[in-house]
Amino acid sequence: MMQVRTATAADVDLVMDLIDEARGIMRADGNTGQWVEGYPTRDQVERDVAGGAGYAVLDDAGTPVGYFAFLPGPEPTYARIYQGRWLNDAPYHVVHRIASRRAAHGVFATMLAYCLSRSRNLRIDTHRDNRIMQRLLQRHAFTYCGIIYLDNGDERLAYQLAAD
Repeated sequence: MMQVRTATAADVDLVMDLIDEARGIMRADGNTGQWVEGYPTRDQVERDVAGGAGYAVLDDAGTPVGYFAFLPGPEPTYARIYQGRWLNDAPYHVVHRIASRRAAHGVFATMLAYCLSRSRNLRIDTHRDNRIMQRLLQRHAFTYCGIIYLDNGDERLAYQLAAD
């Protein structure tokens, strides 16, 4: 059974490999506009880890096969949503920088169970071309809420899961 643990500085090289593999998966699926120009950077991952917000998803053998950042809101880019609205204004957590090995199955479900054990109100965004993530979000009961814009002006589709 997969497990989640807080990522450590010793995990950063492996996390960057996971991110590179995830970027390749996105490109193979036609998503060429997300995670460009070196994002997420090593510096960003190191900040996640140093702040206790970076998490590794481990396979049955204890090997990291996934990574995500789990942060308390508010997320500044979520303050304004267009062509829709958030499900609620309650405190929430955000999931960013989800990456996994191509051969690893169940990483998203494991990550989600972990996040829901700590917050019942989750927000996430993804690129319009990230069909894989959109399918995962729909499969796991996230609601499409509208469009947000990143600090650099890039559009993202915004989702929320408000579990009771």
